[in-house]
Amino acid sequence: MMPNGAAVHTNGLGPARVLASSASTRKCHHQNPGTATSNRTSRVNSAPASWPRASTAIARATKTPFDELSFAPIRERTVSREMTSRYFKDLDTYADSDIIIVGAGSAGLCCAYELSKHPNLKIAIIEQSVSPGGGAWLGGQLFSAMVMRKPAHRFLDELNIEYDNEEDHVVIRHAALFTATVLAKVLAAPNIKLFNATCAEDLIIKKGRVSGVVTNWAPVSLYAHDTQSCMDPNVLESKVVVSAAGHDGPFGASGVKRLRDVGLIGDKALGMGALDMESAEDACVAGTQEVVPGMVVTGMEVAELARSPRMGPTFGAMVLSGQKAAYLALCSLGMQADADRTMGHVSEGTVPDSFVSQASSDPALQQTTRDREVVARAKQ
Repeated sequence: MMPNGAAVHTNGLGPARVLASSASTRKCHHQNPGTATSNRTSRVNSAPASWPRASTAIARATKTPFDELSFAPIRERTVSREMTSRYFKDLDTYADSDIIIVGAGSAGLCCAYELSKHPNLKIAIIEQSVSPGGGAWLGGQLFSAMVMRKPAHRFLDELNIEYDNEEDHVVIRHAALFTATVLAKVLAAPNIKLFNATCAEDLIIKKGRVSGVVTNWAPVSLYAHDTQSCMDPNVLESKVVVSAAGHDGPFGASGVKRLRDVGLIGDKALGMGALDMESAEDACVAGTQEVVPGMVVTGMEVAELARSPRMGPTFGAMVLSGQKAAYLALCSLGMQADADRTMGHVSEGTVPDSFVSQASSDPALQQTTRDREVVARAKQ
């Protein structure tokens, strides 16, 4: 019904038809109040011949290659079983992991990518958000481009991610290109499982060594504990935990905060310093460390621990800190020789040909990088 009581029949034409009818109604009221109702009804129920009816539009639909396609049959219970059986199989497999990464932001994903080169290891990623990637889907203040200071661009060369090459930094045209590429590589690795919408509520600590994480569904961790009776968590054991929980949000820096609470890092105050791009990124990489046995801290969580400056919307430190965390995690497992094999090239400014070939396996990616100087040197 219109506000003045007129019945509106849009015939699938949406708001434009309603507005036109309203204008017609006002006009006939003004001209002849005594016949307004009949005029109003006839005008609303009739449409110009040029306005196609919904049935006519369907009848005139263009023939497409999709018209003869039909989905294969399926039962609802089949969909449920396919999802749940695989998920609980993954829970069983990764209940005893080699390395657990808490946080799937830029540092956590770069760490996972490096660890994917070691297929004999089981790597679990815990991410509280439904959408992994943290703050790396955009640059600063919701802008699209991502700025990355050199020498972190070598990581982009390895993955064939296109960028504009400036003097001291590079610019990726959209941050989502970086995050989606790294995320796709990580998810394709057969030895890595991402458990998203899952929170790491606590740590497993045995004899002073971090030995896993305590998990729960994110909605339970974020909303239910204060409104429902106790909802006990689940646990995943590991030999090493990489804490990449960032600095913002309800679980920001949750790893080092928990270490402080239980007295493993003393009672030191936590909290990052004010922004200083020039020094912040070097401090972040330098501060990436195995802070207690079995736990490596990486990314912006380092700034919370060291009270070092934040760097704002420049992402080179997230790459190098994530790579360094992977290296340290392998060292903690007694695998430094393996770490040198896959990451020893980082300080040399080259990319091993085997990694270039692996990253370039998709022909669609082979033409995307504007600046290939590092890749070219590796192939010589």
